[in-house]
Amino acid sequence: MSYYIHAAKFFLPSNTENGGYLEITDEGKFGQYLPESQKPTGKIEEMNGQWIAPGLVDTHIHGLLGHDVMDNDWEAIKTMSEGLLKAGVTSWLPTTLTGSFDQLNAVCKTIGDHAGQETGAKIQGIYFEGPYFTTEHKGAQNPKYFKNPSFSEYQQWQASAKGLLRKIAIAPERHGAVEFTRAVTADGTVVALGHSDATFEQAQACIEAGASVFTHTFNGMSGLNHRAPGMVGAAMYLNRVDDELICDGHHVRPEVATILIKEKGPEHIALITDCMRAGMMPDGDYVLGEFPVYVKDGMARLKGGNNLAGSVLKLNEAIKNVVDWNGVAPQDAVEMGSYVPAKSSGVGEKCGSILPGRAADYIVLNDDMSLAATYLDGQERYRNDH
Repeated sequence: MSYYIHAAKFFLPSNTENGGYLEITDEGKFGQYLPESQKPTGKIEEMNGQWIAPGLVDTHIHGLLGHDVMDNDWEAIKTMSEGLLKAGVTSWLPTTLTGSFDQLNAVCKTIGDHAGQETGAKIQGIYFEGPYFTTEHKGAQNPKYFKNPSFSEYQQWQASAKGLLRKIAIAPERHGAVEFTRAVTADGTVVALGHSDATFEQAQACIEAGASVFTHTFNGMSGLNHRAPGMVGAAMYLNRVDDELICDGHHVRPEVATILIKEKGPEHIALITDCMRAGMMPDGDYVLGEFPVYVKDGMARLKGGNNLAGSVLKLNEAIKNVVDWNGVAPQDAVEMGSYVPAKSSGVGEKCGSILPGRAADYIVLNDDMSLAATYLDGQERYRNDH
């Protein structure tokens, strides 16, 4: 049965509206938005004092609830998709780590064969974080799998994924990176740049060849020096590129995150979690890829090396954090957690915005940016009763 939502605020694509009514159709899709002065007839769901935003889109997430995409277990991926609803996430890109060709191919096959059968957050594609990286900024990636990019490998993975490989991250200084970028982006897949010690010029060469995203900006890349701008300088300076950003307060200091948001504008910042399997789990010992990790005080770190190893961040916390840090207005935070990640991963025509005819995947926020509820296809799937 169709209904209208009556709420205090609606985060629409072109504007944030105070009050009004948003139609949810019988088919579970968004209908029209009506201003406060045009009260519709029909069923009205009252969400007094609350805000309606598009469902969040997590485009860089490795694991959750004790599971990891690299486990190559469809049941585990289904569990992750259900769990993501508790973080306000209604669409996501299961994200791989560096691995062997065959390991990655197996993950492509599993997701390619089953995508669409998940019952929680919708799989909109696969994100390959690697394996075409360099060792200087390896982070928690395993350098034994690092190599130069190969378009023929990409084509085999894409065939196994049935076209679902949406984005792949590479290091611009790798031999053949520019040619690879040109070929992959011509094939319709997004190329991101990360885990790299590239110079500004090497990064720019890949951007000019079609790369359009920087992977978890500041983390795993050559820093900004006044005489050597590096990857960070390229991420800040170059036009028409989007920058992923982990806003848990640990990966990037709030002040530095805010500098990047001011420099690029919210329309070019994609909030991500980079969450690993300990997300929504208690502190303790875990594994990321083939490395032992310990989780404590909201941080996941490699044992022995102490490097940060992904995060345990939830995307609803990230959009709240950037507002709490006084970095942006609520509508900017929502844009950075929904529209920008979707657009920057090549799935913006499917998710990330409240538009007529789109699946009614939306979240209800309280006025302190905390998550109240998550809806999928117009149906309530999660409610936070606290």
